[in-house]
Amino acid sequence: MNKPIRTMSVFCLFLFLALLLNVTWVQYIKAGEYNDSGLNARVKDETLSRERGAILVAGRPVAESRPSDDRYKFQRVYPYRPYLYAPLTGYFALARSTLLENSQNKLLSGDDDRLFVNRLVDLVNNASPKGGNVSLTIDPAAQRAAYDGLAALGDNVQGGAVAIEPSTGKVLAMVSLPSFNPNKFADHDTAAVDAYDKAMQTRADKPLQSRATKIRLSPGSVFKLVTAAAAIESEGYDAESLVPGGPSYKLPGTNISINNGGRSCGSNQIPLTQALEQSCNTTFLALANQVGHEKMLEQAEKFGFNNGNLLRDFAESEQSASSYPTGDISDDFLAKTGMGQQDVQATPLQMAMVVAGIVNDGVVMRPYLVDQVRSPDLDVLETAEQEEFSRAISPSTASELRKMMVNTVDRGTASVAQIPGVRVGAKTGTAENCAGCQNYSWFVSYASEGGQEVAVAVMVQKSNASVVSGSGQAGPIARAIMDAVIK
Repeated sequence: MNKPIRTMSVFCLFLFLALLLNVTWVQYIKAGEYNDSGLNARVKDETLSRERGAILVAGRPVAESRPSDDRYKFQRVYPYRPYLYAPLTGYFALARSTLLENSQNKLLSGDDDRLFVNRLVDLVNNASPKGGNVSLTIDPAAQRAAYDGLAALGDNVQGGAVAIEPSTGKVLAMVSLPSFNPNKFADHDTAAVDAYDKAMQTRADKPLQSRATKIRLSPGSVFKLVTAAAAIESEGYDAESLVPGGPSYKLPGTNISINNGGRSCGSNQIPLTQALEQSCNTTFLALANQVGHEKMLEQAEKFGFNNGNLLRDFAESEQSASSYPTGDISDDFLAKTGMGQQDVQATPLQMAMVVAGIVNDGVVMRPYLVDQVRSPDLDVLETAEQEEFSRAISPSTASELRKMMVNTVDRGTASVAQIPGVRVGAKTGTAENCAGCQNYSWFVSYASEGGQEVAVAVMVQKSNASVVSGSGQAGPIARAIMDAVIK
């Protein structure tokens, strides 16, 4: 073989090897990245042309795919009160998805390993693959009660509500207002979707962010349950133990005094149950300093504070960690944490978990939304397993806290939560906002009757009310939710 031919042969060999390397790189090493890329029009077209599975509440689809007569074979539709369920379902759009549409995407799109047999049958029958279905834990009556109660507070309302079954962690209701219309995101008109997305993204009231799981606010006096738990656990108190009361408390190292707003908090020492019933600031300021920062932090974190992954079926990016300060803080700041102020922030999900743990003898279960995974033919493939999040307090501490919460309803600030014939415990809260801003209204509660139990947290960030209080805005909503569950 002469030299020119040999040179050309070697050159062709290198070209062939380069081609093999490129094919290996594209088809094997980078395949997953290209397949998941939002810029991959082929995958996008294939996904939108497949019958995506439904999201079900009590057997009723709140998200489903219907045949379409455009370039895509199916249209994603949110057929039943889309604003009610949008903070759960999220949306499935041309280029992206959120919330359950995102976290359950593999199953809904049909790519989940649990649907392997179904895909195999479809292949043999030359049928188009279908996605699986997810059944949620949501109680539709509780969900409607939460949404309608918040909506009744006015057109500009901002708030969130969560209800949990304490013994399992099932989320029975999760609502956020303002909400959005997921059908507008599912539109196949890209320009229309982009316009709606821009409108939602630029709104000051942040309708795309769940006020149940994402927006953190000062919890105010509902956090006194955590302070009371820390005091009972570390100091050996019970409901009748005498604790500091009095009309005012001077913050250590300052000339600032905080009072009780005219509530009945005695002149010196009072029973702990009276302090919770009357929401005595002086008591919980003093208790936070008495317990100390280390034990206050430990107790808050046992309930879930400073953990950004509480809800099992949402991506971590769709949640925010409720916070209790972890670094060194002065005694005056520590005191204010005892009443849910001074860098303490919480979501309604977090405060519902606190109450659920108290109801469940101190055991906090991890909240979850997906109850069952079903095949395209609605056969049950998997039922969710309950998961223990933590043992936050002892059973005896939980018992004392329940007793005090019931007293708060029967003879204290939370009487609005009373339901005839039902054992109800609650705690009100009003948290300070910026100077000149409307305060936040909180209400946490539980109801127990005939083997049914529910823990509820309601937060109203903004409403049309001229006077703000936990019992005034959030309390009636919590009562309606409990009433819907305890039928």
